Amino acid sequence: MTTQTLATMTALPTAREDRPTLAVVEVTRSRPDRPEYHAKVQTLNATVVDAGTAGGWTVVRLAAADLDPADLLDLTDSADAVVIVGGEDIDPRFYGADSGYEGETVHFTDADAGQIALVQRAAERGTPLLGICRGLQIINVALGGDLVQHIDDGIHRNVGVPIDEILSTHAVVLRSTSTLAAALGDTRISVQSAHHQSVGRLGAGLTPVATAPDGLVEAVEHRTAPITGVQWHPEAPDAPAAQLPLLLASLQNALTRSEAARAA
Repeated sequence: MTTQTLATMTALPTAREDRPTLAVVEVTRSRPDRPEYHAKVQTLNATVVDAGTAGGWTVVRLAAADLDPADLLDLTDSADAVVIVGGEDIDPRFYGADSGYEGETVHFTDADAGQIALVQRAAERGTPLLGICRGLQIINVALGGDLVQHIDDGIHRNVGVPIDEILSTHAVVLRSTSTLAAALGDTRISVQSAHHQSVGRLGAGLTPVATAPDGLVEAVEHRTAPITGVQWHPEAPDAPAAQLPLLLASLQNALTRSEAARAA
């Protein structure tokens, strides 16, 4: 596997000429107090890494909580594209809200700050970026939006079950004119999700491009930068097999378009 972890790297590797570099940025590599949750998250994150490698990327995996935000920016400075994956709630101070809400998880403030900075830089540079679950929420907060701190249980996650059964299957309708619909080849798809928060006020430059049956925003796109966030987990074991490869391929397509525009 063409992958490096924080423990072995000091900078992004030099990609082969035919392999662009993909930074997969997770929250943390250590949750000793929550082993079952950690194992689930690690399985999902490893699936993104494996899919990136299979899709032709040189993949670098980084844990934002284990780095200063400035170091995370330095280590990803030459990345061709970024994926921000799932994890804990974002500290509400980053979107002007209070703690103490229902279902609140632990917060990793350095991870929040680092990932927010990654999104802001991607928007400025036009770096292709995909946010998955928490990653969508990071995108929204980074661009000035906020979050609904707790949503009623229903279709978005299974409650009162072991962690391996928490993912819920439901339909999502995509805007027909969206880049996401073009990438996935359909306007109605089945997804796997497990979240208790959702997009509230949209961040600057973002537009909603997918909704769940209850009307919640399930995906956003930036109007000018190649940034997409999906609230579901395309890397989940029971998700349609093509979803994650197609989303990663859309990052490569965005990179190709960007390189062609610079060369013109």
